[in-house]
Amino acid sequence: MTDTTPKARPAPDPSVVPARRRSRHSAPPTRSWRDRPLRKITPWLFLLAPLALLITFTYVPVGNMIYYSFTDWDGVSPDRNFTGLDNYTQLFTRPELFRVFAVSFYYLAASAVQIVIALYFATVLSFDLRFRNLFKGILFFPYLINGVAIGFVFLYFFQDGGTLDSVLSWFGAGGDHAWLGDPESANTSLAGVSVWRFTGLNFVLFLGAIQSIPGELYEAAQLDGASRWQQFRHIIVPGIKPVLSLSVILAISGSLAVFEIPYIMTGGATGTSTFVIQTIKLAFQFNKTGLASACAVVLLLIILLITWIQRRIVPDDKVDLV
Repeated sequence: MTDTTPKARPAPDPSVVPARRRSRHSAPPTRSWRDRPLRKITPWLFLLAPLALLITFTYVPVGNMIYYSFTDWDGVSPDRNFTGLDNYTQLFTRPELFRVFAVSFYYLAASAVQIVIALYFATVLSFDLRFRNLFKGILFFPYLINGVAIGFVFLYFFQDGGTLDSVLSWFGAGGDHAWLGDPESANTSLAGVSVWRFTGLNFVLFLGAIQSIPGELYEAAQLDGASRWQQFRHIIVPGIKPVLSLSVILAISGSLAVFEIPYIMTGGATGTSTFVIQTIKLAFQFNKTGLASACAVVLLLIILLITWIQRRIVPDDKVDLV
């Protein structure tokens, strides 16, 4: 008779079990240099130099400017006496310090004009026209010229009996006119110079944005019988909305921080002094670096506030035309 009683298995040898388990599993993968800690800090090593330059030449000077705005430093003496909010009190209680902001309205109006002109030419030259590359170069060329050179050129252009008076005399409107002699005509002339110079920058921004719009949209619009104005309204304007918003921000901040053209042409005389020119004079002509620093801080806060308001009113939404 056969014994059918199950027999107990012998206990496995402890020295053999680890070897069997190792044979069932594959060998651990070899770690490459990508998995090492050096890979994680490599991007920061590349960013080290630009971050050092950014902190040294941007954030440290801004921090020093904010500190100087609470002192009576004259820009030369090593003594810096802490005065608290005295500089800001002077700034907001002396009307002549804030009166110069009225000049910025001339440049703000000029910025609106140059945006309209740039948008018009960018729209026209985005289509297939003869000599369009020539016109692109003509429009962008003024922006490449140095601002100091532009100031001297237009200084002779607007002087009494200068180029502008000579050209007007050809049309029977001659006579010497002091274009830079009274505040209204001087600020209008200087704002016109800024239109001539900065239209090319907005033109290039708008042209690049328009050319990034898919051409199939124009073809579909033409098949549907859309006119040029309808293409501009329903395709071009929504497609360049982020760039248009950027141009508005640059126009507002630029109109508040105008410096080189009025400083070269008039030196801030005849009511053409801007807030930046006044700040420069306070710092280097009247040796009131503390008050000038407070003016610079206020200008920075105004620009940031305007940018924030503009971003809230016109948010930078994603545009999807397809």
